[in-house]
Parts: sequence; structure tokens; C-alpha cells
Amino acid sequence: MPMYKKFTNAKKTELVENETDISIAEFCEHLGLSIIHGGSSETMHISTFNINRPGLQFAGFFEHFSSHRIQVIGEQEMAYLKKLKPSAREKAVEEFFRRDFPCVVFSSGIIPTGDILVHAEQYGRVVLSSPLRSTMIINELSIFLNELLAPKITIHAGLMDLYGVGVLIIGKSSVGKSETALELLQRMHRFVADDAVCIKRVSDRLVGASPPLIRYMMEVRGIGIIDVRSMYGAGSVRHSKEIDLVINLEAWDECKHCERAEDEGETYSILDVELPMHTIPVKPGRNLAVILEVAARNYRLKFMGYDAVTELDERRKHTDPDGGPFDF
Repeated sequence: MPMYKKFTNAKKTELVENETDISIAEFCEHLGLSIIHGGSSETMHISTFNINRPGLQFAGFFEHFSSHRIQVIGEQEMAYLKKLKPSAREKAVEEFFRRDFPCVVFSSGIIPTGDILVHAEQYGRVVLSSPLRSTMIINELSIFLNELLAPKITIHAGLMDLYGVGVLIIGKSSVGKSETALELLQRMHRFVADDAVCIKRVSDRLVGASPPLIRYMMEVRGIGIIDVRSMYGAGSVRHSKEIDLVINLEAWDECKHCERAEDEGETYSILDVELPMHTIPVKPGRNLAVILEVAARNYRLKFMGYDAVTELDERRKHTDPDGGPFDF
């Protein structure tokens, strides 16, 4: 049963699979790979997080072959190649290396044979090696490529870690986002980003971080820029945090907020992921830091299956309709 209703003004973003160039050295450093042949360039172009094992291609079937995928050759593929006659193996290997793929990774510490290296050099292909078995290196590649190619967006907001809950604080300029984050810091919560949050979608999760230029920096009106990590210590900051909850701060409007909030909450869409959202009216005297702490605690309770509204409804069902408000 859905916990929240959809926020009609939520932002919708068309998702596209990103493409990027990455240096071969950086790629190998992240994944613990060794370079056997560096190809004809220091970088390679990555356009998909899908991986291919070219067993069918060595058998001569190239229809529907996705040459833009990273190729992984394991023990099975090498065993098949070694069983072929030299002329057939030569033809299979050359036909494969003619295709323009980003790189080929040999798993299980396999050392490519001489004919493979000859054709890799001939066509300028990147050949790498991993000590991991095929399944493990494919998993590592998939995780890394999902993060590398994740759809990204930067929004005007702040991001805090409250009791392990990633809380994205949105609202118009000067509404009090930074001051609220500063009070939360004083209450021993952890700071991720202020003013701008870079958000990427990894699978169905949203992960937020600060732009590198202003990482760990916060602007406090009347004081200026402060370095949160230097002022409060390394334990007060996080490099990134998965976003769980959105808090929308807006100026108090007597007409708009004359009634209590509805039982069901709102949702906010970022990169086509719906997040629960609470709109908090701001006016002098309201302790926003405490309200955000309550929102984070309440989110954790709902995540664990407890909902106060549902509990209240159950109590109403079992209450004597003739009983007064103080009927014990």
C-alpha cells in the first residue's frame, strides 16, 4: 500500500543512457586490472553498462553483436579457442578484433596467446587482465559502469544525513535551507552539500553529493563561506549520501496553512524516481531542525512498517462511539 500521494508539481526528467570517455589507467585503477595492450589511445569511450562474453562471436555468429560493449573472455571462451584448428582460430580471433569495442578483459588471470595479441595490436584494441573469475569481474564492471554512466542532474538544494536518512532540503532562495543545515550540524548530524547538490540515479536509487568546487563549504548569510569539515571535524561531513526524503521549506502563508496537513504525504520526482516529501512552512519561532529530525525519525519508522496514521485509524475502529474524549 503506497505511503504517499503524488506531488503534482514534481519534476520529470527524460532519462538517457550517458556516454563518457575514461582514461585506461583510471579504469584499471578502479577495477584492479592490468594492462596487457594499451591500444591506440590513452582513453576509451564507454556508452553502455552492459557486458558481453564473445563465445558466439568466436563461433562465427556476429548478428546482433553489440560491439559498443566491454568484452569479457573467460576460461570457457579460451578453452573453445584452443580446441579450434590453427586456421579456424586465426580467422575467429581476427574477425573478433576487427570490431571496434572499448576493451576486452581476460578474467581468471588468463594470459592471451600470441595470435590474440598480434590482432589486438593490428587493430589497436585495448587488452586488459583481471585475477578475478568471470562472474566476479562482470559484477564489478556492472557496478562501476552503472555509477559511471548514471543519469545526473544538479539542483538548488542542501543535503544532510539525519540518523542515517538522506534528507534533501529544497526551497526558494533565502527561505532558510543553510541556516537549518547549520543548526542540524550543531545537533551532531552530518553535512553533505549546501546550495547545489549533484544527483545521479544508480538503478532506482538517487545518490547526492556536492560539486567538487564547493565540497564541504557552506554559505551563511551575514558571515560568508565556512568550511564545515575544518570547523566541525571530519566526522561531521559525508562525501555522498543516498537520498531518502525531501523536505520542502516554504514561507508561511496564513491562507494556505490554515488547515492541518492531510494524512497522506506528497512525493517529489527526481530523474523519474519518486521520493516522499514533506512541505514545512517557515516562520519565526519554528524550530526547523527539530521538525526535520522528527521527519527523519518518522521516515525510519514507516520504513520499518510502523505508520502512526494507520495506528490511529485502528484505534478509531475499536473505540466505543458513545465514549467521550476522556472515557478511560
